[in-house]
Amino acid sequence: MPLSAPVPRQLLHRRIVQCIGYRREDGLWDIEGQLVDTKAYSFPNEDRGGVIQAGEPLHEMWIRLTVDDQFQIRDVEARTDAAPFGLCPAITSRYRQLIGVRVGPGWSLKLKELFTGVQGCTHMTELLGPVATTFFQTVYGQRYDEEDAKPAADRAPPPVLNTCHALASHSPVVKKRWPRAYGGPDRGGEERLQPLLDAIT
Repeated sequence: MPLSAPVPRQLLHRRIVQCIGYRREDGLWDIEGQLVDTKAYSFPNEDRGGVIQAGEPLHEMWIRLTVDDQFQIRDVEARTDAAPFGLCPAITSRYRQLIGVRVGPGWSLKLKELFTGVQGCTHMTELLGPVATTFFQTVYGQRYDEEDAKPAADRAPPPVLNTCHALASHSPVVKKRWPRAYGGPDRGGEERLQPLLDAIT
């Protein structure tokens, strides 16, 4: 369902972020991210021939993380195809500092440690946020489809338990899909009744 109809307005800026996850033939994972910024109007720019035209990318940046099954980054490739300053692409090689870093808890803090301020590119670093979540979406689908195929009562608690509102341990979603992990107020009553139910069925 789309958002409600807006008041009359003028398009000024568009940012498109696309992230894609791949399983490689060698068993590793590739996660690629692309960020593109465009303006709906032309504006002056000394480093790009005097003007950046409406619809022409102001920023166009790419990054690929190659990650293993232990969530450790094995390789990084970053590229800046469009930027407002000729110097911008020179920073991309710094992102190879991510090699050896594990994607997981502390990810945002690690990005700040490595690339804050003049040590990185604001937009490339921002792109690494959705790249990381795309990695988890990619891996989760491959690793846990088999677990999800089991009867609900036999499923192990998911690693995403308590990471959002819908997956809170006391939510009806968890009660239905992962009853072993359910921690709602009615859990105790169900456990006490189960032996009686087993005896009459």
